Amino acid sequence: MPETGAGFPDTACQNKMGPMANELPNGNGAGAADTAPSLNALIQYTKDFSFENPKAPRALAQQDAQQGPQMSLQVNVGTTSLGGTDYETVLKLEGKAELNNETLFAFDLSYAGVFRLQNIPEEHMHPVLVIDCARLLFPFARQIIAEAVQNGGFPPFYVPPIDFAALYQQRMQEMGQPGAVNA
Repeated sequence: MPETGAGFPDTACQNKMGPMANELPNGNGAGAADTAPSLNALIQYTKDFSFENPKAPRALAQQDAQQGPQMSLQVNVGTTSLGGTDYETVLKLEGKAELNNETLFAFDLSYAGVFRLQNIPEEHMHPVLVIDCARLLFPFARQIIAEAVQNGGFPPFYVPPIDFAALYQQRMQEMGQPGAVNA
């Protein structure tokens, strides 16, 4: 038997394991891949971003380690069809920090992505777009906010983890569609 540089015969694995997947008829399950559901992120980007530090530099000197600021955060997810199987999902995060009823900093971020959804049943499209796509965008949006807050002279603010599935269910119930899977 011929040997490779590592001392193993060239055909040892093939002889012991049988045919490889690419040697089977219909090659490596190609037919199944055409009908399997898929979600692909094509691009992601900052659509709109604002950071305000209205009391600087006074607020930077007043930072009190004993009493932290009061934080508020709003989360929204929107989707738009771009035609065919492509969709834009926009994750919007708005927040501010207040201390003694004065705004220390505020941010407003719309972070978006274009996603291609294929072979996903129509009734699952909206939940996939607002739950799964938002989940994919979140870590990047979170980092943008943390860095902006830090660059504004404050300790970085890491947006706490968001349960997009629970948020979706809450919004569907608010719209009078309990248990609905499509809005």
